[in-house]
Amino acid sequence: MLNIEEALQAILDHATPLIPITMPLDKAAGLVLAEDVIAHGNVPPFANSAMDGFAVLAADIQQASEAAPVRLRILEDVPAGSIATQPVRPGTAIRIMTGAPLPDGADTVVHVEVTRAEGDDVLILLALKNGTNVRSAGEDMMDGTVVLTAGTVLRPGEVGVCAAAGHATVTVHPRARVAILTTGSELVDAAEVPEPGQIRDANAHSLRAQVAAMGTEPVVFARVPDTHAAVRSVLQQALIQADIVLTNGGISVGDYDFVKEVLQEMGAGLIFWRVKQKPGKPMAFWTLGSKRIVGLPGNPVSCMVCTEEYVRPLVRHMMGHTLLYRPVRTAVLDEQYAKGSDAGRTHFVRVRLQERDGVLHATPTGPQGSGILTSMALAAGIAVIAEDTPLVEAGQTVHVQLTDLPEDH
Repeated sequence: MLNIEEALQAILDHATPLIPITMPLDKAAGLVLAEDVIAHGNVPPFANSAMDGFAVLAADIQQASEAAPVRLRILEDVPAGSIATQPVRPGTAIRIMTGAPLPDGADTVVHVEVTRAEGDDVLILLALKNGTNVRSAGEDMMDGTVVLTAGTVLRPGEVGVCAAAGHATVTVHPRARVAILTTGSELVDAAEVPEPGQIRDANAHSLRAQVAAMGTEPVVFARVPDTHAAVRSVLQQALIQADIVLTNGGISVGDYDFVKEVLQEMGAGLIFWRVKQKPGKPMAFWTLGSKRIVGLPGNPVSCMVCTEEYVRPLVRHMMGHTLLYRPVRTAVLDEQYAKGSDAGRTHFVRVRLQERDGVLHATPTGPQGSGILTSMALAAGIAVIAEDTPLVEAGQTVHVQLTDLPEDH
């Protein structure tokens, strides 16, 4: 068996970023740029007003105050989208709206709040420095400069930068298509009342939610009965439609666990099977051409923990992300945690978190069995108890992955 570090490294060693594609900007939010974005023109393209007010010569208003206003003659109005028909000359002003081009001759905009109109004149009540309330051409971006580099994640702000720079399309690493296959003849839909020997299929829903939260495109298949033919048929379909295939269940050593057998028949290369961890020991990983297959355990907590610990970094790497791992903090464990007979394996302990007097405290979410799905719902983090640590006493510190926060390294 591999340890958790070896298993993760083996997966990432076989994770090749997806081939970049060009797509409409409005469909690319959350994706990673595969090429630099270069400004097509200055932004803004011309000097313009940052406020509603009056375009003036700063030299005209240096003595202005509420007690002694400076009177200027209004030449015309310039709304956004229009240009002035005449220049500003000494003793004159042009009423201007936010975003409108600065008229020739003007060097300053007096915001309307410190003015008072009187007929065809305006009274300026405040002296302003040259250039006040003026956005210069290229102030934000200069024509031909790189404004976003390859590897940048397109958050809403970056999407806006692309649009302002003149890019209606961008070249990005695409969303990974992730197939979700749950196996087990005992599984029924969440809406059904289970018959004797049956259970509701929670994994299909939690897996889909986890995969969607990664920014991928989930490809969900109907539940797969435990027969060789059914498993082979759905795997063939999934490998055509997806970049990554997640199988859930069917990878242990039972008479009805067919996933490993079928993948071997199909020519998939088994990279590893089983990891020294709890929960999730019977996890497996295969490659088949450009496709990656992760065999997730059937127990619901094992499935979710393995997806968090291994599938999420795999997906992010293939989608071009450089930050692959959740933030990790040191926390005081408020309860004793003993591994018992499972010492020698790394334990992923679901914990609640609370900051007290500037110190982060972690408390297990209750029973930690691999079938206790509520332990995941109650958790804000995962405490990682190293394989060589059989016991953590209350008050000792542990490393905790903050699973509610985005990756930072």
